Amino acid sequence: MKNEAVFTISYKFRFPDLEQRVLDINIDKATMQVVNSKRDDYPEWTKMTNFRCSHCPLNASKYEYCPLAISLVDVIDTFKDTPSYQSVEIEVKTPARNYSKFTSLQSGVSGVLGIYMVSSGCPIMAKLKPLLFFHLPFASLDETQIRVLSLYLLSQYIVWKRGGNPDWEMNNLLNFYEDIRILNHSVSKKIANLEVLDTSINSLIILNNFAEYVTFTLDEKVLEEMEQYLYEFMK
Repeated sequence: MKNEAVFTISYKFRFPDLEQRVLDINIDKATMQVVNSKRDDYPEWTKMTNFRCSHCPLNASKYEYCPLAISLVDVIDTFKDTPSYQSVEIEVKTPARNYSKFTSLQSGVSGVLGIYMVSSGCPIMAKLKPLLFFHLPFASLDETQIRVLSLYLLSQYIVWKRGGNPDWEMNNLLNFYEDIRILNHSVSKKIANLEVLDTSINSLIILNNFAEYVTFTLDEKVLEEMEQYLYEFMK
């Protein structure tokens, strides 16, 4: 029987030699956290003492392992011997629809890493949980920015309707993304130390580019550029 409390995002990678690798990511709808089966043990590098970011708000004495690090283990193991530039056919199944694209491996792995990191239990990445249920594979920078800004402003409208103080200037959003940018840099360096091929590292660089794009382009020029798409709503 299908578990209605969980939704699944599935990434299937088909290689030129017909090999297939599949990653099914099961996410609890209530908590938006990954519910994939736990391992009996985790590598030493995933411990808080080895993987903790400089701005991590978690109490290290209460967490033996970094929740974000242990969420990356299966992805890193799956692609550790495969170069990022490898061309593959990627099929993505989400609750709403399926997507397919022939592209570089790192393009697909970037999406997988993003899902795992946001749903891992890391309090910094958790700020992006609202994007999970509306996951858009292979999204461009512009598409990602529109999704983030739209959902954030909708959340602030709800805050306002509930009698709270909305963040119409989106200052908190910029702070979220600055924290995520720092985290991505830290995680990339730590993964590089594992001596795996560059797929995971380059995929994280892609994620970091998205974070920097949102962080540094919320200015008047960008708003003016968006007006051409929003004109009918602004009448």
